[in-house]
Amino acid sequence: MKAEMSENAVGKLSAGLCAQSFLTQTGARRPEVKVGPSYGVDVAIVQLPGGLGMALTSDPLSLIPTLGLQESAWLSVHLMANDMATTGHAPHYAQFVLNLPVELSDQDYRTYWHYIDHYCAEIGVAITGGHSGKIAGQHSTIAGGGTMVTVAPLDSFLTSNQAQQDNLLLVAGEAAIVSTAILSRSFPATVQNRVGNEIWQSGCDLFYKTSSLQSALTAVGTDRQVTAMHDVTEGGIIGAIHEMAVASGKGVLVDRTAIPVGLPQQKIMESFHLDPLYTIGAGATLMAVEKNAADDVLKRLHQAGIAAAVAGSFTDSSQGQFFLENGKKTPLTVPAADPYWAAFFEAFDRGFR
Repeated sequence: MKAEMSENAVGKLSAGLCAQSFLTQTGARRPEVKVGPSYGVDVAIVQLPGGLGMALTSDPLSLIPTLGLQESAWLSVHLMANDMATTGHAPHYAQFVLNLPVELSDQDYRTYWHYIDHYCAEIGVAITGGHSGKIAGQHSTIAGGGTMVTVAPLDSFLTSNQAQQDNLLLVAGEAAIVSTAILSRSFPATVQNRVGNEIWQSGCDLFYKTSSLQSALTAVGTDRQVTAMHDVTEGGIIGAIHEMAVASGKGVLVDRTAIPVGLPQQKIMESFHLDPLYTIGAGATLMAVEKNAADDVLKRLHQAGIAAAVAGSFTDSSQGQFFLENGKKTPLTVPAADPYWAAFFEAFDRGFR
């Protein structure tokens, strides 16, 4: 379950509120639920007969007018698929609940759903049902929610709470991919004016790199050398590292200078006064890997054309969470709210183009 935002902040609910409600009030206790709601864990695992298991994950659906219907459908499908990919398996089935604005025309609905269908089919996901309707007063960029499901041998699933002491921390993909792409495509004139046409175009081109399904499945390979995975969403790569360490009950040492950050992310995030390591980062995946397996995992990723690097290691929980730079430790801190939301809505409210 993903939750880290502070009270009254835009985005996910605070970890404290979730701990007082969702994480303690989870309905009936059923022994077949092997992984249930937990901070920093985005996938549930349910035991099935015959040695099988079922993984489930849910996410909001995007409908961002400034971005476009096709692009919104891509995010709606792939942000859920990114969560499922951290199990080491691709999703099989999906349910969608659409709460659409009344202003959305039937033609726009058909276009949006056409691309939902298209992107699900591309990754082998069968749409098995859901609900759709129009809601008065619906003006948000969230068009409802969805759930993806996959079935595989129970003992083959990875979850983000399985990182072990002395595992190396790998980052696959670059920081701030999705936030850079959305700002570039939503406010093209503003970004071009601030960083130039070439960097703006490169930022736009990042959009279809927001899927981490390939990198997760490539990293796992056939020999299961990865111990745990976690995808990067709100709070960016640093926020995801914090979540993964907390979920696993481990400390962590992080070399932030080793985290891959492309030039477009550097320049465009800076132009909005954002740190790319702390902003929404779909397209990147964190991996806990045995030391003797890290070179093999990195080789597979690099051969597939995926940027990846060792960015730290997991430690005993008593060691806490720290950055390690030039032999000096400084505390790893995570803002209460991802600053991307404030930057996006300020730009939207001020009429940036």
